[in-house]
Amino acid sequence: MDTGRSRAALAQHVKRWGLEAGFDAVAVSGIDLAREEARLLEWLGRGWHGAMDYMARHGTRRARPAELVPGTASVVTVRMNYWPGGARGTDEVLADASLAYVSRYAVGRDYHKVMRARLQGLAERMAGELGEFPYRVFTDSAPVMEVALAARAGLGWQGKHTLLLSRDAGSYYFLGELFVGLDLAKDEPVSGHCGTCERCIAACPTRAIVAPYQLDARRCISYLTIEHDGSIPEEFRVAMGNRIYGCDDCQLACPWNKFAHLAVAPDFAVRNGLDAASLVTLFSWTREEFESRLEGSAIRRIGYTRWLRNIAVALGNAPSSPAVGGALLSRADDPEPLVREHVAWALSRHGWRGREPAQRPSTPPPDAPRRVDS
Repeated sequence: MDTGRSRAALAQHVKRWGLEAGFDAVAVSGIDLAREEARLLEWLGRGWHGAMDYMARHGTRRARPAELVPGTASVVTVRMNYWPGGARGTDEVLADASLAYVSRYAVGRDYHKVMRARLQGLAERMAGELGEFPYRVFTDSAPVMEVALAARAGLGWQGKHTLLLSRDAGSYYFLGELFVGLDLAKDEPVSGHCGTCERCIAACPTRAIVAPYQLDARRCISYLTIEHDGSIPEEFRVAMGNRIYGCDDCQLACPWNKFAHLAVAPDFAVRNGLDAASLVTLFSWTREEFESRLEGSAIRRIGYTRWLRNIAVALGNAPSSPAVGGALLSRADDPEPLVREHVAWALSRHGWRGREPAQRPSTPPPDAPRRVDS
């Protein structure tokens, strides 16, 4: 290890190498997250993590980098834009209930793979330039408080929706971390700029943002469609609309995202037409098609059963048509109880309960998607 260089000079080299590795921003933070740890414990105590038991299992280690990776002295945080250029407009897709809405971070290649490879490359370059040192790469893959670390590093501030916001880049980006056993000069946090704005809170379809900076994940559509592996509570199904994987509503409403940048990495370009795919078409995919078409996609992680569960709910919210009815009836006897339950709900929404769909008028189901009250 070259100890002759100053901490500030080392940090500048690391930032330059990070930008050369393809990241859009790089900054350095310390490892003191005591204030954030208190908030984490309060959040866990309220049970707002839902079925994400791993969050409770790791407990305070999430807020103590040196316990998670012994020897950690600094955290290098990177940012990478993901919004895909050329994707169909979000308003257009959300307004057409026959189409599937997929959170824009997931329409391309799995970000875990992209970010991890680039972070590993950065770490190896650092080791080659500076000498060997202990490190570990994280890309939403372990108990790391990435928003807190990014805020500490000055890459932005935590918005009222709990995501990181930046004045020059909004929030459409991935975060990744490199825990290093190097004492690098730390960047200064920036002040928040949400002011009195609460558009993200008002935009949440299920009122998951229960107060500024407080998210009840159990109500969040992203949690329900991705992390939650059981039955989706009926109180949230109508509000889900046509969102089959994730939800961008709080970010779409945020004024700071007028400064967001399109992804440069071709990995995040739209694949399989997932920016505006037909619900009926996606519901017809076999398990083999799901596995093959979504190879290399983050969506594949939820598995085929949850995929069908989510689309069944969206079909229940779609306009009534013979195609929608036929798609649902084709899986009314699905071998998976979870799928059968949600298909039965969707059929009942259209008033089909076993009747021939072609005999039904082409009208929307009752109770169009709306926001769920607390």
